[in-house]
Amino acid sequence: MAVVVTGAAGFIGRSVVATLRARGYAVVGIDRRPWDEADGERSIVAELHLPDGGVDDALASADAVLHLAGCPGVRDVTADVGFRRYRDNVLAGERVLSATPATTPVVVTSSSSVYGGSIDGRACREEDVLAPRGGYARSKAALEERCAARRAGGGLVGVVRPFTVVGEGQRPDMAIAGWLAAAQAGRPLRVLGSLDRVRDVTDVRDVAEGIVRAAERGLATTVNLGTGHPRSLRELLAAVAGATATDPTVVVTDAGDDEVPATRADTRRCAELLDLVPRTDLAAVVARQLAASRTPAASAPHPHLELV
Repeated sequence: MAVVVTGAAGFIGRSVVATLRARGYAVVGIDRRPWDEADGERSIVAELHLPDGGVDDALASADAVLHLAGCPGVRDVTADVGFRRYRDNVLAGERVLSATPATTPVVVTSSSSVYGGSIDGRACREEDVLAPRGGYARSKAALEERCAARRAGGGLVGVVRPFTVVGEGQRPDMAIAGWLAAAQAGRPLRVLGSLDRVRDVTDVRDVAEGIVRAAERGLATTVNLGTGHPRSLRELLAAVAGATATDPTVVVTDAGDDEVPATRADTRRCAELLDLVPRTDLAAVVARQLAASRTPAASAPHPHLELV
């Protein structure tokens, strides 16, 4: 079975490729960045929104397509970010959906940010009316609209919504990675809003497992990938301090309007359709992330630390 993974060089993409490889699947990875190939793995370096015969051939002949490529960064405020989000999250998704045969299973990775946070601590259900805050969340909601259109036209497509993913390979602009680097370098750890804000923190290995199971089972609906048990930012910071054996200074700053107070996944559909409920050992996953980190301890902090 040949599986195409877009965004194969990314944070979640690398874990998905590793999960597929462990199952014995042949993997074709597509990314705009080159990466090291493993035995039996083929890479295509391309821009998904542009015509490319190699990409079209790979999508047309795949047994399954896992679409993870996109423009990340909830708090990115650079001048061209709106254009990049539309190009990479919407146009690229349209191309993948249109170039893949209707009978080929496609799993598209969206984001829990489309919910706009948990209201009064209630778990977000897949059937909830979406209330995306900010440009990133809106671009993911637009991508989901394209998936719904494909499904309405008879195409086999599933959507997964991961909740705050942590683990090895996390991007340096994400909160745990930034806090780990800051703690090692003796810098203060910056927190937005309050230490009592909560996030449904999900191990990247469970997210990868969920995405692969969605393809194997021909998912044709939307599924949350989260634990259902939120953790406070205070707990996250304690895990960072424990992993780095430090006692860092914490600086709390104002949060923007797009900052949600809480996220929490309803896991019932995930359990029913994927036979999976992620379980995150916070101390273990943060320690694992630190051990695998390639970010130098003395690197400068990223200005837009992301904690979806």
